[in-house]
Amino acid sequence: MKAAHAFDENRGVRFSTYAVPVILGEIKRLFRDGGAVHVSRSLKELSLKAARVRDDFAAAEGREPTVTELSDILGESPELVAEAVSAGQAPVSLTIRTEDGVDEADIPVPSSEDRILTAIALRNALETLDERDRRLIYLRYFRDKTQTETAAALGMTQVQVSRREKKLLAAMRTQLE
Repeated sequence: MKAAHAFDENRGVRFSTYAVPVILGEIKRLFRDGGAVHVSRSLKELSLKAARVRDDFAAAEGREPTVTELSDILGESPELVAEAVSAGQAPVSLTIRTEDGVDEADIPVPSSEDRILTAIALRNALETLDERDRRLIYLRYFRDKTQTETAAALGMTQVQVSRREKKLLAAMRTQLE
């Protein structure tokens, strides 16, 4: 906001050229002055609990849980769980030290071409599945349904959904490689 309010377009520079150093300076000032981001004890504890649950889930299911699944297991709102998971991640530096001094870090962003190719490959892999298997994957990953909800919709048990999902994901991974 400071950059937006203080920007003078009559100076002949682009807003991004002006804003980036202002924003980096404000972030550095915040940390230098001891105003680092504060995470409450309860959020830190929930973050640790979520990490353990995520690891257990990944070991049992062979995939990372969704935020909804974590919130169901932890008995907390999805918003709070998402915040806790984010709070548990290591901070990313916005600057890097180079031989010449300090530079701004480039934060990697997947290219739109990679996203398009991945989407096409995923669509092709989904099209090879029969209708019931495609519906299982759709409910689980595109509608964010739990295994129990998916089982009810497909007339299966939760265990059947879990086993079938593992087989389908393994086959799709092989196909996408």
